Amino acid sequence: MKPTDILQVHELKKTNSRLALIKALQESTFPQSENEMKSRMSDQYDRITFYRNVQALEDAGVIHRIVVDSHTVKYALNCCETEKKHQHIHKHVHFNCKSCGKTFCLENTDIQQYRLPAGFQTEECEVMIKGYCKFCSQK
Repeated sequence: MKPTDILQVHELKKTNSRLALIKALQESTFPQSENEMKSRMSDQYDRITFYRNVQALEDAGVIHRIVVDSHTVKYALNCCETEKKHQHIHKHVHFNCKSCGKTFCLENTDIQQYRLPAGFQTEECEVMIKGYCKFCSQK
C-alpha cells in the first residue's frame, strides 16, 4: 500500500512528514530507530513533529513501538497488505541481535500462553529475545 493510502484508510491527515515516516519504514526490512529514520526522511525530519506523528500513527494502529532496552526504541509498520485489512498481532516476539543491532518482528513465532493468577487478564504481551540473528550466528 502507498503511504497516502495507509493514511486514508486510517482517516489520518496527509502531511509530508507522515508520508516520509511511513515511506522510511516501508523502505526498510527491519524496525527502525529514530536516527535510522531521520536519515531516510531528510528534510521532512523535525524532532518534535516526528514524535507527534509517531504517537498519532501508533494510536491509529499504523505502526508499533518496540522497546529494545532503556536506550533504544524502534518502530515497525504494521501489516498493510490490502486496503481494508490492516492488522498488528499484539502477541508476538521481538528479537534483537547483539552483534548487528537489528531488531526483528517474529510474528509467526508461537508464544506459549502463560497461566495468569485468577483475576488477571492478558490484553497485550511483549516479548524481547536478545541473542544472535541467523546472519551473525553463521559468521
